[in-house]
Amino acid sequence: YGLMFEDINHSGDGGIYGELITNRAFQGKRPNIIPYGPVLTGWDTIGNVTMSLDLLHPLSDALPVAMELDISSNATGEVGFKNYGWWGMDVSPQTYTVSFYALANAPRHKNNFDITLSLRSNLTNETWCSTKLSHVTFPTLDYKKYEATIDCDVSAPYSNNTFAITMDAKQVADSTFYFDLISVFPETFKGRQNGLRKDIAQAFNDLGPKFLRFPGGNNIEGVSVAKRWKWWKTIGDLKDRPGRPADWSYTNTDGLGLLEYLEWTEDMNITPVLAVYSGFSLDIWGQKGTSFPSDEMQIILQEALDELEYCMGDTSTKYGALRASHGHPEPFDIKFIEIGNEDWFSATYPYRFQIMYEGLKSKYPNITYISTAYNEAPGQGYNYTIKIPKGAMWDTHHYEEPSFFLKNFNFYDNWQESTNNEEVTILLGEYSVYQVDTPSGAVDFSNPPEIHVPFPQLLSAIAEGVYALGAERNPNTVKMSSYAPSLMNRNWFNWTPDMISYTANPNQTVPSASYWQQRLFAHYRGTETLPVMASKGHINPLWWAASIDGESCVYLKVRTSRLDHELQQS
Repeated sequence: YGLMFEDINHSGDGGIYGELITNRAFQGKRPNIIPYGPVLTGWDTIGNVTMSLDLLHPLSDALPVAMELDISSNATGEVGFKNYGWWGMDVSPQTYTVSFYALANAPRHKNNFDITLSLRSNLTNETWCSTKLSHVTFPTLDYKKYEATIDCDVSAPYSNNTFAITMDAKQVADSTFYFDLISVFPETFKGRQNGLRKDIAQAFNDLGPKFLRFPGGNNIEGVSVAKRWKWWKTIGDLKDRPGRPADWSYTNTDGLGLLEYLEWTEDMNITPVLAVYSGFSLDIWGQKGTSFPSDEMQIILQEALDELEYCMGDTSTKYGALRASHGHPEPFDIKFIEIGNEDWFSATYPYRFQIMYEGLKSKYPNITYISTAYNEAPGQGYNYTIKIPKGAMWDTHHYEEPSFFLKNFNFYDNWQESTNNEEVTILLGEYSVYQVDTPSGAVDFSNPPEIHVPFPQLLSAIAEGVYALGAERNPNTVKMSSYAPSLMNRNWFNWTPDMISYTANPNQTVPSASYWQQRLFAHYRGTETLPVMASKGHINPLWWAASIDGESCVYLKVRTSRLDHELQQS
C-alpha cells in the first residue's frame, strides 16, 4: 500500500507543500485577461500605498514579474502590504521562516528604515507575532534576499489570518520598492527546508505507505507539450523555477520539485515510483492531445535519461554533480519507473512505450518499468493492446461504483495465465468509489449530486476493501496499490472524492473512511498468503483473505456486502 500524488485540488501548492504565501512570485492565474497571466491575487495594501505588477525589474529569467509598491509622499502611519495565504494561515506556537527579495527604485527611495514582519488576524488586525529588521537599505542595482524568523508563542483561534510586511511612513514616504518571491514557511515535516506541511505529511506517514508515485497523474503531461512537467525546471534555487500552467486549472510554483519529492520518500523511508514524461500531452480542448512522432522521441528519451542521472548518478556525472550542488550528494535508489500516465487516451502509445522502454532498459536494466496502458485503448476508439514485457508492470485505474469492486473481487485470480501476461505484475495505481450503484453501472463524471460520492463513505471503504482483498489474495500479481486522489483543499477542488481533506487550519484536516481502510490494511498484512477453508457458505456476501507474517502472526480480513447493501438503501 502506498501513495499516489499529483498537484490536483491544491494538494501541492496550498496543500502538502509547506509554503503559506499564495501567489508568492506572481506566476499567474487561469481566470485572467491573459489566461495564466500574472496577477496580484492574494495580496492587499496597508496604508497610503499603491501596488502594481512590474516587468521592468525582474528577479530572474524564471521569475520576470515583481510587485511594485509606491508609497505616497504624504503617507503617514503604517504602510506596506499583506498576503491572505491559501484561504488563511495557521498561527500557532512554532518558529516561522520568512524570506523575500527586495529592490529600491534608484531615483525614488529612502535609506535606513525598519521593516516589521508579522502574522495578523484578518478579522481584527490584531498582531499575533512579529519580528523586525532594523536599519535596512534596499539596493538599487540588483535584488537582495532578506531572511528572518518569527517566533510565535500564541495560538490564533482561527485561520483567517494574514502575513504582513510593513514600514513606518515617516521613514519611507515618497519611495518605490520592488518585492518578489515572498515566502513564509511554518515548521515542516522532519524539519526539511522548503518542506512539507507537518499535519498532512504526518497523516500520510501514519498510513504506513511503502511507496510514493509522483509527480502524476495528468499533471506530468501538461495542457500542452510546451507546458509539460519539465523536471529540470523544478530543481535548484526557487528563484530559478518558473512554475507553469498545470493540468488542473491553476499554476504550479514547482516549489515542490523533483528533489523535494525524492526527499519526501527519504523522510518517510518509502520507495519512489517515478513517472517520466513519455511524449504525450493533454489539451484544453480535449483529452486526445498531442504526441511526439516516433522520429522525435529520442528527445523525450534523453530527457528521462538525464532525469534518472540526476536521481541516481554519482557526483562524477553531469547531473549527479548538479544534484550534489543542490545539497544531496548521495544518489537516490530508483527501482520503479512509470512511462507516462493513462496513455490509452492516445493512439501513439505502442511506439512511444517501445522506444522509452527499450532506451531506458538498455541503460538501467535493473529498474522495473510500468506501462500505463494494456487493453483500455479500444474503449477510447483505438485498436491496440500493449504487449507488456516480462518483468514489467501494468498500472490500472478504477473510479467506479461499489458493485464494480465486489463483482471484480476475483479479477486478479490467475490473471497472468488467463491473459497471457506471464511474469507481468500490476500496480493498482488509482482507485476509489466514485458514485453509488446505478441501473446502468456507467460512471457519470459530470457528478450528478444524486449519485456522486463527494466524500468517501463507509460504503466506499467497504467496497474498496473488498477489492483490496482480491489484490491481497494475489500478491504474485498485484504488487502495489494506492487510493487516488490523495488530497483535497476544501476551499478549492476539482476532483472528489479524496482520501484526506483539509483547510489552512490543521485542526480541520480530515482523514476519510477510505483513509482508515487503507491504513488498516497497510498496517495489518503478512508476507505470505494463507488458504481459508469455509466450513459453510461461499464468497459473497462474505469476502476474505488471509496472510501470515513469519511464523507468529496470522491476519484474517473479512468484509461483508450485506452492510454495503443496507448503506445504499439508507
